[in-house]
Amino acid sequence: MSKAVTEQMTDLKTLETTLLAEIAAAGDEASLEAVRVAALGKKGSVSERLKMLGSMSPDERQVMGPAINGLKNRVGEALAARKAELRDAAIAARLAAEAVDVTLPVRQSPAERGRIHPISQVIDEIAAIFGDLGFAIAEGPDIETDHYNFTALNFPEGHPAREMHDTFFFPPDANGERKVLRTHTSPVQIRTMEAQKPPIRIVIPGKTYRQDSDATHSPMFHQLEGLVIDRTANVANMKWVLEEFCKAFFEVPSVNMRFRPSYFPFTEPSLEVDIQCDRSRPGEVRFGEGNDWMEILGCGMVHPNVLRYGGLDPDEYQGFAWGMGIDRIATLKYGMPDLRDYFNADIRWLQHYGFRPLDMPTLFGGLST
Repeated sequence: MSKAVTEQMTDLKTLETTLLAEIAAAGDEASLEAVRVAALGKKGSVSERLKMLGSMSPDERQVMGPAINGLKNRVGEALAARKAELRDAAIAARLAAEAVDVTLPVRQSPAERGRIHPISQVIDEIAAIFGDLGFAIAEGPDIETDHYNFTALNFPEGHPAREMHDTFFFPPDANGERKVLRTHTSPVQIRTMEAQKPPIRIVIPGKTYRQDSDATHSPMFHQLEGLVIDRTANVANMKWVLEEFCKAFFEVPSVNMRFRPSYFPFTEPSLEVDIQCDRSRPGEVRFGEGNDWMEILGCGMVHPNVLRYGGLDPDEYQGFAWGMGIDRIATLKYGMPDLRDYFNADIRWLQHYGFRPLDMPTLFGGLST
């Protein structure tokens, strides 16, 4: 072996020692890639020595060729091994940083954790039932005029419902007129009659306001009104509609209902409706069975004066209407003892009594499943 070959072999050993040390010292993949390019890249230290083989004699090439290619293979293997080490170390560090305590309960998704308020649920149930019966949903403003809230509904001057102790009045305007927070959803009946020709079949869920507050009353509460106007609408139709609603809402096969004479300014005749129930179990009411009766709603045939205020001829059209408290029927169905809890915004109460947001009530799928 010539002196030149001996020197080149010594140079290769030195280069190999240097490259292996640099590979071992690389702390991340970026640093390791820099070492690879410096060694095996197009102008790398090992690549440059491979280019020198063409200028060597056959005897020198016979010795140096395997030596340089061997160095290239060993450097490549060292690079691959170090790269695998760095990847394993990165995975281990990420696992340590993102460790999960498997002893903790799995967090629910927002769709599972969220809850629909019972009032919203009951309004959806009402819409599903009356929608199946061919009714449309109607809405109106919460702030009403005296005309729509009282006069057009046949409340005479001096009626107790107009007094300050029942109604939230606004300060008088420039004309001396005072608007009110509506005391019932009945003004929507007048607005609908003015805007739509019969036949009319609507239900009106919405907020109403009266100055009253205790365990069974709230200054703001929710009410449901229904209105049917046609040429042949009668008490028998009304009785059937209310029976079908109560059976569907309380999810019982049959109900017994008792209609008692009463008085409302906007209906004539006026009736109070009781529903048969069983209250023998403390804190529980069951409908469709038992020997007790519970008042649940008021109804009647629309007063001719109300039809006139709505722009309809009472000699040509007649109709029936009913009203009930949504908060009250929600309480009866789902057993919530205090009406004030509806408005306390207590997340624990809502988690207990609320409904899953994706379980929309339908007649074919179930109202309260």
